[in-house]
Amino acid sequence: MKHFISVLLLLISSSVFSAANPVVEMDTSEGKIIIELFPEQSPVTVANFLAYVESDGFKKTTFHRVINNFMIQGGGFKESGQRVDALAPIKNESLNGLSNKRGTIAMARTGEPHSATRQFFINHKDNGFLDASGGQYGYAVFGKVSLGMDVVDKIAVVDTGVADKPHRAVLINSVSIINKETNKTK
Repeated sequence: MKHFISVLLLLISSSVFSAANPVVEMDTSEGKIIIELFPEQSPVTVANFLAYVESDGFKKTTFHRVINNFMIQGGGFKESGQRVDALAPIKNESLNGLSNKRGTIAMARTGEPHSATRQFFINHKDNGFLDASGGQYGYAVFGKVSLGMDVVDKIAVVDTGVADKPHRAVLINSVSIINKETNKTK
């Protein structure tokens, strides 16, 4: 059955998504989320995210910060709370014209604009205040949930405690590429 679902998702992805954009499947403890990435607008960010995907870097990490009607953030910590090693910080691509709308995925960072490494968040509602504005950097959007917003909604309402940490672990079991860019070399 699992193989059938994977084949079905592959068929759907090839007909629903742009052939030029990579698509990933995020398998979480709450269900699957399919995300189309936007390398044309965010080439550095997408390459960075895919580097973690291709090395199983998100395997068994958590959504460690969950705020209903705002966002769900993950990718940087194991269930034990241990921080996961990160690659070097990347250039902030928030001036790319993409907006932090419901269902988009963006890079988490510190107050330093060019500090994003591996942590990402999925916007649970439109969060335009996170966008670049007036020449100031915001939070770089690099993709959008295409299937599975019901899973995002389910994660967004888990009970949380201190620092918006879920009381029970919400795991990212794995993130895998459904299709890679195909039109760049043609």
